[in-house]
Amino acid sequence: MAPYTAASLKSELNSRGWRLTPQRETILHVFQNLPKGDHLSAEELHDLLHQRGELISLSTIYRSVKLMSRMGILRELELAEGHKHYELNQPFPHHHHHLVCIQCNWTIEFENDSILKQGMKQVEKDGFQLIDCQLTIHTICPEALRMGWPSALPSNWSCSRAIAHGH
Repeated sequence: MAPYTAASLKSELNSRGWRLTPQRETILHVFQNLPKGDHLSAEELHDLLHQRGELISLSTIYRSVKLMSRMGILRELELAEGHKHYELNQPFPHHHHHLVCIQCNWTIEFENDSILKQGMKQVEKDGFQLIDCQLTIHTICPEALRMGWPSALPSNWSCSRAIAHGH
């Protein structure tokens, strides 16, 4: 899979009977320009676009990121329960996986070729086509453990690393 451009997105959408709206192009542009390792929820994307003066409704953003995920342009990540995030789906072999603290949502990306290889082996065995391969490992970060997770952790505690990384 090659990285998407506005032209390739337009072509793909047209082949499926959809249009490349200015909103979809704007959303693609945001994801193409995110720093490596960053991902956004639909709400964060809405806030970012609103700060830039782009008035795209939250419902349009939800529909667009869902559509772009089904097309394989974006990866939908379930990093914390009930909180979906999205990132640009990079071509193989640049897939990565996530460690996520269930206490503070601090997320670390890592690569592991054997996870992808095992996934591809299973896909080929069953005659499927691989769209995405991701593993999310739910953890407790070292700071939460040091602070006495779960029983001694203060209810208003925030992880300094998660705050520093905007999570």
